[in-house]
Amino acid sequence: KVRVKQHPTFTRQGKQIHLQLGVNVAQAILGDEIEIETLDGPVDFKLPAGTQSGQQFRLRGKGVPDLRGGERGDELVTIHVVIPKQLSQEQRNLVEQLGHSLGRDVTPQPVGTKGFFDKVKDALGV
Repeated sequence: KVRVKQHPTFTRQGKQIHLQLGVNVAQAILGDEIEIETLDGPVDFKLPAGTQSGQQFRLRGKGVPDLRGGERGDELVTIHVVIPKQLSQEQRNLVEQLGHSLGRDVTPQPVGTKGFFDKVKDALGV
C-alpha cells in the first residue's frame, strides 16, 4: 500500500494541484509581481490590478505529471485578499482617505456569482 501524506500548502485533485494564496489589499488593488510556489519551485507571477478575493489563476503544466506519459496537470491558485486586523495610525489614515475617495455606495452582486468549488458541487449534485 502507498499512502500519500497531506502537504501543508498544496491539495491535489487528480493531476491538478490547488494552492490558496493570501495577498494584501494593496496588492489586489494595484497588482504586484509575486512569487508562487509550485511543485518545481517558485515561479514569478504578475498579479493583475483589480484582483478579486476568490479569483482563480491557472498555471499550465505546473501540476502532477501523468504516470502514463500524458500531459502534466495544472496548478490552480485561488487568491484571498487578507484584511489586516490591526493598523498603525498612518495606515488607518491612508485607508480612511481611500474610503472617502471611493465613497460609501454598496453594489449588490448577481445571484449567479459562484466560485469554482460551488460550480463543481452543483455539477456533482452535492
